[in-house]
Amino acid sequence: MKRNATIILLAFILLSACSPSPEAQASMSATVQTATASMWTKTPASTAPFTSTYTPTSTFTTTSQPTPTITPTPTITPTPTITPTPTFDFPKVTVNKALAACLFGPAKAYLWKFDLKQGDKGIVWGRAPVGNWLYVKMDRWNDGCWLSPYVVDVEGDIKTVTVAQVHLWITDALYSAPKHVRTARKGNEVTVKWDQVNMTEDDDRGYFLDVWVCQDGNYVWMPTGFPDQYQTSAKFTDEAGCSQPSGGKIYTVEKHGYTSPVDIPWPPTK
Repeated sequence: MKRNATIILLAFILLSACSPSPEAQASMSATVQTATASMWTKTPASTAPFTSTYTPTSTFTTTSQPTPTITPTPTITPTPTITPTPTFDFPKVTVNKALAACLFGPAKAYLWKFDLKQGDKGIVWGRAPVGNWLYVKMDRWNDGCWLSPYVVDVEGDIKTVTVAQVHLWITDALYSAPKHVRTARKGNEVTVKWDQVNMTEDDDRGYFLDVWVCQDGNYVWMPTGFPDQYQTSAKFTDEAGCSQPSGGKIYTVEKHGYTSPVDIPWPPTK
């Protein structure tokens, strides 16, 4: 044990004798520091040829903001103001006779259609193509008919209504038009004849001739009716001097209406 302690002591003395002095240690420390600093600042020259290294530059792509879609404001079209058409004020009629007949056409020769009583009221739908008869719609009947202006009192202007055409009720269910219709002229007189149409007494309303003739240079309408089936001829005065030809049609008439007509073969003027 003493031997080991002696050896340690001798080693310590030898180490102390070999260590540099404090001044030498300071000089060595400074040299080391200087060398270290030189290593930090000195950049060794490259022995290789100069090589340019391309460092890519980051390109920033600008992200465009989407342009908002503009929804157009709808154009509001103003709704047109509808001006109501004023209701036409038809002339009014009041029957002034104790009993009056409203007929299928604008003349006494036409078939009866409705009975009217004094005080019955209605409106005027139209005027006759020829003459002054009125086409009326009476309050207590659903259909129109023709009235003489002399059996009614009129309130309003008749000229404001239009001309109405005559429309006959045609039926061929029971009877036919007259057959073998013929004519003969003697000067200005024209005679029309036809064969009798046999009808029951209850149905029999005779015949109706819708004729146009020339008289005194005027084209004249001559509606002609016969009350029963037994009279089968008629005479008309027809002269020269009109721009339109004379002529007409003939119907058989029964209580339900008129048969389809037959043309009258009218003789020319000489």
